[in-house]
Amino acid sequence: MRGLNIAVVDWSAASRPTPARESADAIWIGLCTDRAERQIYCRTRAEAEARIIAETATGNWLVGFDFPMGYPAGFAARLTGKASARNLHDWLERAVQDAPDNANNRFEVAAAINRHLGGPGPFWGCPATVNLPGLPHRKTVDYPALGLAERRAVERCIRSAQPVWKLYTTGSVGSQALTGLPVIARLARRADTTVWPFEPPARVTLAEVYPSLLAVEVRAEGDSVKDRAQVRLLARALHRLAAAGRLPEMLDCPPEARPEEGWVLGAGHEALLSGAIR
Repeated sequence: MRGLNIAVVDWSAASRPTPARESADAIWIGLCTDRAERQIYCRTRAEAEARIIAETATGNWLVGFDFPMGYPAGFAARLTGKASARNLHDWLERAVQDAPDNANNRFEVAAAINRHLGGPGPFWGCPATVNLPGLPHRKTVDYPALGLAERRAVERCIRSAQPVWKLYTTGSVGSQALTGLPVIARLARRADTTVWPFEPPARVTLAEVYPSLLAVEVRAEGDSVKDRAQVRLLARALHRLAAAGRLPEMLDCPPEARPEEGWVLGAGHEALLSGAIR
C-alpha cells in the first residue's frame, strides 16, 4: 500500500463553533502523506466535511474517524428494517439536522429512537437543561430488557472505549456518532469511496479508529492540545505501516467482529501501531 495517504479525524459534537484559536475538544484532522504531515483545525462539522472532500479529491486515501461506524447487533434492523450499518447511516442522515453553525438536534433524535424502541434507553446522557421524554440524564437502562447489548464486540476488546449509547459527559462518544454518521453517509456516496469493514477498500476508504490506542505515545509528545497529538501520531503510524506493507493485516477483522457492528482499525494490533511510532 505504498503511496497511501492517511487522514485521521478527531470529531466533535459541539453545538456551536469551537473557539477561533486552536483548542481541544474540537475537530482536528491529521494528514500524513509521502510529502508532509499537517494538522488542520476545524471550528464546525460543515468545515471539516468540506476539508475532507477537498483533501481526498485525488490520490488514494484511508480516512479514520474517531467515532463508531456501527451499533450493537440488532439495533439497525429494529430502526431501519435491515441489519445494515450503511442503512443506519442513511437513516441518521435523514433524521439528524445539523446546521452550518453546529446547532443540531442529536438529543431529540436519540429521545425519539428511545421512544420508538420502548425505552428508556438505549441512549442516555444529556445536559441538565435538556429535558426530553424518554432520554435519561443518567444510565438507568436495562439493556437485556431492551434486547440490545450495551457494548459492541470491539468495545468488549477495548475496555477503555465508551459505549455508543452514552451521549454526554466525560469520554462519551455517542453524540459524535450521531453527528458524524450522517457525514459518513454523504462521503460514502462519492465515487470510489467505501466504508470499512462493511465494504472492501477503495480509492477512498473510510474507517473507524481509536486514537487512545496510542495513549502512551500521545502523553510523551507533551502537546498542549491532546487532540492534535492524537491525530498526528495515529496518521503517522498508519502511513508508516502502509508503506511497510503491514496495513492489510489490520484490515482483516477477527472472528468475534459482528458484520453490522463494524470494528476499530488497529484493535488487537496495538504493539504494531506503537512500534511504528518509536
